[in-house]
Amino acid sequence: MSRWTHDPEYLSLEDVKPVYPLSIGQIQKNLEVIEKELDESKNFFYFTIRARENDHLLGSASIRHVEWTHGTGWVHLGIGDRQDWHKGYGTEALDLLLEYAFNELNLYRLGAEIMEYNFGARRLFEKAGFLEEVCRRKALRRDGQCWNVLLYGLLREEWEARKP
Repeated sequence: MSRWTHDPEYLSLEDVKPVYPLSIGQIQKNLEVIEKELDESKNFFYFTIRARENDHLLGSASIRHVEWTHGTGWVHLGIGDRQDWHKGYGTEALDLLLEYAFNELNLYRLGAEIMEYNFGARRLFEKAGFLEEVCRRKALRRDGQCWNVLLYGLLREEWEARKP
């Protein structure tokens, strides 16, 4: 995971929050914080994505900020190494995450926050049935340029209608 954070392209696609390279120790501390939050919050679900054939760590996926009263949550997904991009791992991980969110957690609505320039993520989420709902104009400044932040949403019945 630390190695991923030393790739500027990965960092620019990972989050809208300020991002920077992390050491192995910093990654371990972040994972400890995540583990504590998983135990205490009950509204955050975090998964690692691993290759079936060799258990190689590919990325992470999460459902965050679950509001049980409303049946809503936010999805986040990232594949770390460039060599693992465009191989279907994100599609499979997102499919599993949606199955878990709608069938196990019984959520009704999921959202995703995606940077305008992250065409891969936009394609992935649109292919899964997410619709662009909000454009936060010029809400992100990266590399001396302002970008839109797009909010996507998917309702349970939209997801069910797409299932084979």
